[in-house]
Amino acid sequence: MIHWTKRIVFLILVLPMAMCQAQSDKYQAGVHYEVLPQSIRTANADKIEVNEVFSYTCGHCYNFEAVVHPWSEQLPADVDFQRTPAVWQPALEPYARAYYSAKALKVLDKVHIPIFEAIHVQKKSVRTEADLAAIFVAHGVDKAKFTQVYNSFGMGSMVNQAKSRVRGYRVQGTPEVIVNGKYRVSSRNAGSFTGMLDVAEFLIEKERSAKSN
Repeated sequence: MIHWTKRIVFLILVLPMAMCQAQSDKYQAGVHYEVLPQSIRTANADKIEVNEVFSYTCGHCYNFEAVVHPWSEQLPADVDFQRTPAVWQPALEPYARAYYSAKALKVLDKVHIPIFEAIHVQKKSVRTEADLAAIFVAHGVDKAKFTQVYNSFGMGSMVNQAKSRVRGYRVQGTPEVIVNGKYRVSSRNAGSFTGMLDVAEFLIEKERSAKSN
């Protein structure tokens, strides 16, 4: 009787605690993700932000889209999915301008993947404003409107903010995912693209729990 009593106590009290501990240790800082030394402000403080750092010229980013896009479409209402185009050098600035132009013109869903495909599937030379304008026009955007937004004063500000965020995120390559301005997740740490999203979900829950306490 004593033997079975001890076993029941173990199952009721000790085992759930051990399972919770195992869950909390599933992914570890410094192993599966990095903790940023300084938190970066998010776009919406009321939500948990997931920010994908990408580059249109990056083949890995193109492949990641097939995984991250459907995942982002299923995120809960308290999670805010954002993207930041990486600008490592001046040659990458046109792509950042194209991304923010697409957002401003509300045609991101129409041109985001086609820009990737033009570069990585069709192997076109897409380097200049004119090259990017041709893609926008092909998907129904007025060229004059594209040119106006692409070269606007506000566009320069958005690109500079993106550069600042990438520096703050301490991004080492693309694609990478930043969770709530605090944690950096890469395929090098997480092991794969799906691994990155698994770690991101773990960190989302970590932030959700912190907000509720």
